[in-house]
Amino acid sequence: MSDAAHRLLDALLDSWDRNNTVLLNLLRALPEGGLEARAMADSPSVSEMFTHMHHERMVSVFEETPEFAGELRMVEPDRDRIALMLNESASRVRDAVKSRVETGRAMNLNYDHPILLLQLLIFHESYHHGQIKLALKLAGRPVTDDQAGPLTWDVWRRKK
Repeated sequence: MSDAAHRLLDALLDSWDRNNTVLLNLLRALPEGGLEARAMADSPSVSEMFTHMHHERMVSVFEETPEFAGELRMVEPDRDRIALMLNESASRVRDAVKSRVETGRAMNLNYDHPILLLQLLIFHESYHHGQIKLALKLAGRPVTDDQAGPLTWDVWRRKK
């Protein structure tokens, strides 16, 4: 890979790392009882949405780059365990995409380019980020814009 291509890959992987940081920040900012919040009675809980994001990451790695797959575990609604799982799955996705880009190998099933997996997961997780904030608001436990700004938007805008 050329130096320019390495810099671009580094920037894309940094965006993935920032996405995970934003999720972890939201998880840590949840008010008391926030993990149990639901938008509607039959909607997934906030805990279930965080666990679902981890699950989607792990299944994607298993299907696309099985050499980077790990054990898929489900989690009880425990903030610290969810954070560990999100960090593990973020690392597996990062390593899988980095390897496939650097070696020029395609993904096994989907995606015209390995970077598209990162983009899909960021899109997917942003969708659930909004669902989580809505569920908290409807449950009377909102994360305010003043709280969320430094935990989300500022992470994306930060220069290294």
